[in-house]
Amino acid sequence: MTSKNFLTLGQTFSVLIVDDDKIIRRIHKVLLNKFGCESHAVENGKEAVDLYVSGKHFDLILMDKEMPVMDGPKATRELRAMGVNNMIVGVTSQGLDSEKQAFTEAGLDYCVQKPLTSETITSLLKELVKKY
Repeated sequence: MTSKNFLTLGQTFSVLIVDDDKIIRRIHKVLLNKFGCESHAVENGKEAVDLYVSGKHFDLILMDKEMPVMDGPKATRELRAMGVNNMIVGVTSQGLDSEKQAFTEAGLDYCVQKPLTSETITSLLKELVKKY
């Protein structure tokens, strides 16, 4: 399914990008915008948790693993404990299965390698379409 297909489905997904790397945040934001997604970016897990505490809602959260202030696994556990059942995808530069498993055990739906590609975004959006 191409980005145009998602744009014509009449669905606009909101995505929260949680990553301490400014360049990665920008790359992911540009890619997501090409798929018709509305995106918001924050620098660490605490900012993500604070957004939900303030009443914000996103269809998809792209969560980096290692960040200052609050890392991805801790933020994921806190969001799940708050009852957040939206899709949370771990985005990591580390390809080690043990690292991915530890992150997944925090409550992720999926774990993918960064930076995201069009193919990865297509796959994630297909899962969102199924969910919604």
